[in-house]
Amino acid sequence: MTKKDKAKKQKILLVEDDTFLSGMYVSKLDIEGFETVLASEGKQGLKMVKQENPDLILLDIILPKMDGFEILKEIRKDKKTKDIPVILLTNLGQKKDVDKAFNLGAVDYLIKAHFMPSEVVEKIKKTLRKE
Repeated sequence: MTKKDKAKKQKILLVEDDTFLSGMYVSKLDIEGFETVLASEGKQGLKMVKQENPDLILLDIILPKMDGFEILKEIRKDKKTKDIPVILLTNLGQKKDVDKAFNLGAVDYLIKAHFMPSEVVEKIKKTLRKE
């Protein structure tokens, strides 16, 4: 079994409201052999965390209806979802935002402009190998 076959069973929930970015990441993750589910706003994203039981969540912070920090806080409060790794993928790059994310339990914090999609996928793979 190749690495790609192993990754095929892993589900990624992407919570992103930018349709261009979400389309690009869904395509990239599908090519890499992940099953990808998409939510385009915060409340839908939190609902899908509970319904889809993803292996990893790629979460934007600035979202309609509920922001990524609130979603992360709710994920960590729930016994069923508290151990799902969450990587924040955002445009917010201030230290206070990064600190807040890690204090709430994010496993990584990626600033969109600093990472190519292929680098984000590598971060996802690295995080899933640790689980």
